Amino acid sequence: MRIKWSILNNKVKQETSSNDIKQESKDTLASSDYFTGDLTEDIEKMRQMIGHNSDVHFRDLYLGETGIRATLVFVDGVADRHLINKYIINSLMYGFPKEVEPAQSVEPFSSFIDYIQHHVLSISQINQTRMVSEIVLDVLKGSTALLIEGSEEVLNLGTGIVKSRNIEEPISEPLVRGPRVGFTEVLRENTALLRNSGKNKNLSFEKFLVGKSTEKELVVAYIKNIANTELVEEVKRRINKIDIDNVLESGYVEQLIEDNVLSPFPQIQSTERPDRVIGALLEGRVAILLDGTPFALILPVTFSMLLQSPEDYYERWIPGTLIRVLRFWAAFFTLTGPALYISFISFHPGLIPTKLTMSIIATREGVPFPSLIEALLMEIAIEVLREAGLRLPKPVGPAIGIVGGLIIGEAAVQAGIVSPIMVIVVAVTAISSFTIPQYSAGVTLRILRFVAMFSAATYGLFGVILFFLFLGAHMVKLKSFGVPYVSPAVPYRVSDWKDFIFRMPILLMKRRPKMMHTKDSVRKS
Repeated sequence: MRIKWSILNNKVKQETSSNDIKQESKDTLASSDYFTGDLTEDIEKMRQMIGHNSDVHFRDLYLGETGIRATLVFVDGVADRHLINKYIINSLMYGFPKEVEPAQSVEPFSSFIDYIQHHVLSISQINQTRMVSEIVLDVLKGSTALLIEGSEEVLNLGTGIVKSRNIEEPISEPLVRGPRVGFTEVLRENTALLRNSGKNKNLSFEKFLVGKSTEKELVVAYIKNIANTELVEEVKRRINKIDIDNVLESGYVEQLIEDNVLSPFPQIQSTERPDRVIGALLEGRVAILLDGTPFALILPVTFSMLLQSPEDYYERWIPGTLIRVLRFWAAFFTLTGPALYISFISFHPGLIPTKLTMSIIATREGVPFPSLIEALLMEIAIEVLREAGLRLPKPVGPAIGIVGGLIIGEAAVQAGIVSPIMVIVVAVTAISSFTIPQYSAGVTLRILRFVAMFSAATYGLFGVILFFLFLGAHMVKLKSFGVPYVSPAVPYRVSDWKDFIFRMPILLMKRRPKMMHTKDSVRKS
């Protein structure tokens, strides 16, 4: 018994000793992460972390004629040299009073470093920090660190410059009528574009940092007096749960916060258009903007929203409605065109008019493949041409796509591999798919089209009906941040049908969509 107590006692002592060592090492680590006020030691800490980089500069100087040493640390290329030379170095070396000492407090300022911040330096963005790791990260982003002999506080000076391209019309969402403005890769330019769309004191931007090894700034945008508080909190909660080393594009965020990762349907809308984002915010939705990408995310989203375009609202309601209805029919044909052709030709030729049946049979004479293989050959050829057209340089991409399609189609018909009617069906299907305004929605329908084709080849029209039943069941079950994906069809909301397949006159659209559960439901009194 004594031996057991002895062993247990030794274990407790070992664990206590181990915990003490860990605590000591933590304390040592914590103390090494703070500036000490000894300029030589503090500079050495920064040199050890980033001094090996060739673009990091350490600029030593004296504060006026006081004899107090100071050092500026900045990264060449991301920090503004003109700002540093003219408004920082010049102010510190030639605009500094003689009588000030670091140990004394300078009236009316609480400390010496506070005096420099508010009296000497003439730049807009300054804050103080004591943590080495914090200032190092900011320096790498473009800030300049000002270390002063005798001060444990270091000034973090906002000197970052961001090079951006010109604001251009979005490539992926062109319009005939509407603003020719698209987002850029600079986050602050994008938030400024939203601000410039109109004065709104309730337009809110909340900042987050995402990415472990490479931090990126992310902004959640919403209109405070319209957006549902629960929706905004849910978006923030999911963003706070993002645990990944790097977020290269907003597509990463989309995949990490969506409701159902196994669904083929996009549950978050992406856009390059500021006017689309503002329109969504005014409906009570929330937008996410990420630094480094021109694509903003809008959520929640329903399937019908993916088939809508900002142009629907810029035109009068009659042409706007007709174009939208045409787009819905095009989406339906994109999904089912080849599948219906296969089912009619292979299983139900009696449902086609006799003359048309005879004509189709005549064109298919000599074709060695069943209709499914025939359709697959042409569909795969079209998808390959479409993908090649996207990757080729812009001036030659569309030309190669058209020429390639014509040559391949003509050659396939002459070789007797496919029938002319199949070329027509595939071509009309491809053209229909181009009418879908959202690229991600178009890709989804193209993928599902192959499933529909296999269903039609197996059971004919019954297979197509089964395909729609499974697809409908999945879509009814799907939600985007609590909003049913097929709203306002299911659940049925009559008031929201004013902006569904048909677009009613703006005078009649007095209320915001009910499915968003907005704080302020009235759009027009």
